[in-house]
Amino acid sequence: MTRESFESHEHDHTVKNHHEHSHEEKHGHDFHSHSHHHEHGHNHAHGQAVHCGCAASCAAGQAALRPVTGNWPKGQSVFYIDSMDCPVEVNDIKSVLSRIEGIRNLDFQLASRTLSIEADRETVEKSIAAIKKAGYVPERITTGDTETGSPRNEERVWRYWLALAIACVVEILHVVSGDIMATEIGGMILSVVAIWLSGFSTYRKGLAALLGLRLNINALMTVAVTGAFLIGQWPEAAMVMALYAIAELIEARSVDRARNAIRNLLDLTPPTAEIRDETGTWNAVPVKNVTLNATIRVRPGERIPLDGTVTGGAGTVDQSPVTGESIPVDKKPGDSVFAGTINESGTLEFCVTALSDDTVVARIIKAVEEAQEASAPTQRFVDRFAAIYTPLIFLVALCVAVATPFLFGWTWLQALYKALVMLVIACPCALVIATPVTVVSGLVSAARRGILMKGGVYLEEARNIRVVALDKTGTITEGKPRLLDTKIISENFPENDILDWAAGLADSSGHPVSRAIASGLNRTARAVSGFTDLPGRGVSGTIEGHSLIMGNHRLIEEKGLCRPDVHRLLLEYEKQGYTVTVLASGREVLAIFAVADTIKATSREALAALKRKGIMTVMLTGDNETTAKTIADEAGIENVRGNLLPAEKLDAVRELQKQYGKTAMIGDGINDAPALAHADTGIAMGDAGTDIAMEAADVVIMNDDLRRIPQMIDLSASTYSILWQNILIALGIKLVFFALALFGSATMWMAVFADTGASLLVLLNGLRVLRK
Repeated sequence: MTRESFESHEHDHTVKNHHEHSHEEKHGHDFHSHSHHHEHGHNHAHGQAVHCGCAASCAAGQAALRPVTGNWPKGQSVFYIDSMDCPVEVNDIKSVLSRIEGIRNLDFQLASRTLSIEADRETVEKSIAAIKKAGYVPERITTGDTETGSPRNEERVWRYWLALAIACVVEILHVVSGDIMATEIGGMILSVVAIWLSGFSTYRKGLAALLGLRLNINALMTVAVTGAFLIGQWPEAAMVMALYAIAELIEARSVDRARNAIRNLLDLTPPTAEIRDETGTWNAVPVKNVTLNATIRVRPGERIPLDGTVTGGAGTVDQSPVTGESIPVDKKPGDSVFAGTINESGTLEFCVTALSDDTVVARIIKAVEEAQEASAPTQRFVDRFAAIYTPLIFLVALCVAVATPFLFGWTWLQALYKALVMLVIACPCALVIATPVTVVSGLVSAARRGILMKGGVYLEEARNIRVVALDKTGTITEGKPRLLDTKIISENFPENDILDWAAGLADSSGHPVSRAIASGLNRTARAVSGFTDLPGRGVSGTIEGHSLIMGNHRLIEEKGLCRPDVHRLLLEYEKQGYTVTVLASGREVLAIFAVADTIKATSREALAALKRKGIMTVMLTGDNETTAKTIADEAGIENVRGNLLPAEKLDAVRELQKQYGKTAMIGDGINDAPALAHADTGIAMGDAGTDIAMEAADVVIMNDDLRRIPQMIDLSASTYSILWQNILIALGIKLVFFALALFGSATMWMAVFADTGASLLVLLNGLRVLRK
């Protein structure tokens, strides 16, 4: 696929975004760009969503990951925000920054808890002030910062456990000493200390939220704990705040387990590489200091430190960490190797083709991190629900505090206490965290298999795919055709000239069939002038004053050069499953070249698995009908459409969508770009992560194995099921304890256990996806 075709493809993606999904799910798909455009005053529907308790949790203690690399766009200020841990935290900050004029771009990276702001200096300073006012503490970081965590995190751990110990002492004193005034005063003072130790950050953000009229979890906890203290339940207020902080700490570590799983790939890359200097001596140097085109040596049993092309030696490499392939791959000079893979046998020397921050592994990590920013449909639903749910519960609690003394004869203290218990129970943390953790786990699980998905929307919707349309060459087949037969037709030119002309045109084209012809002829190519690519047909050019075309059967028909005898010969080749390429001048056909491709060993198994799932498969190819039918019969595909131009492939996808529903398109070439763009899910065969494939598609199959498609659909169904299990668990537990609080004897202790217990349950359930 050319860069020009990719740009066209990007435009089509944008069109598709507005048709099928909201724009925020579809990234620009530039794999090397990390900017998600932020238009002031727009796209903040989720900005009002309730604030998750994860902010407190992150502040609580998990060492946060700083950016591994510092390739921030010029003119952007980057900040580390320790308490930004889940999408609703991002929405809270977005809602604050949406009021500031002059911000050109915002980029949130949850995995590293960073925010980059593109704006002038004055606007950046205003933004920092607004973020601080909202209760967050942004720390400016610089390019290349690789620090991994804040030293304050460990301090927070012991502070929370100390707060819990003090709260326990207060409760014991309250029970044992009864109403002794000195004990009561001492207990109150200790309660204030415990609340301050464990709830300072919660109070800071809670007060900021209340002043900004934002009802989030911090606001709820601030009101509930303060109210409990004021009505004389200070031992319980201290205990609730300490338990809440510790539960959030445990929750944060569970969340980070999902988020950091993909980053474990970095540990597979060795910190040093053995490079050859100008004198021929081998020296170990840090990977970050290795330059492009340096020569690296890797011995058997060692991990490959960087991407490159083998220049010397031969061996077998385990590529499973990157592509998910279970079988090691043989490597020889000219083959590609990838950082993080393992050289199992033979010493390899290779030339570095990518720096440490641009290897396939690094780009996979970046893609998964960016995919976390794209809200899945279920997550958007939960965000909208939570935005209504929390204010509604706040209103219900207020009604309980004010109305129940008149309706049920409760005392004012009883009514107020029950209302405060309801506020704690109403904490939406379990609800809003249920989706992102599950989606991130699913994205990581897919990446481990070599399935790179560009957002949770594709993970969630893959289960709805009803039709899979496939290109032939490079998708169903190996994509490495060989020249099997050559037939000279013209007697008006020397055979050597005809073959040299064919070699010249074939060598100028990047098409797999052309490459097979050039390789098979193995002749000195003649110089070509005026070379032109004819998409879906072939190529043309001038050699030694002769205007020549080289293309498929369709091109020769259009030019009126397909004589009956030539036509019969072409049909004979096509019936045998050959792809036929014809060389012709402006007057006659000069030669015919028969090329054959072989079906991948995994294609039949994958297509059979899709058929068992009731998913229809259709081959869409630019190859002739006869050849396409032969390959389709061998692969087990009943629906075949051949001789398709790029625009006709697009029309075919539209027709399939209209007739059957959700349609996935799988391809790898320039001819597939329009169809990939318009399909509900565009899937590129990535050949271990080529740049263009990664940029252009919604999903990239890293090892070109079609069996990953049914696996992706299974993973989607499993993830979706767990998503709704988590939502039902979170709501079910809250409903039970809400009823107990209103009509039974639920206490604030029970409320905080119900909230944190529900959060931990949905976290553990969501993490199950990692094991699938």
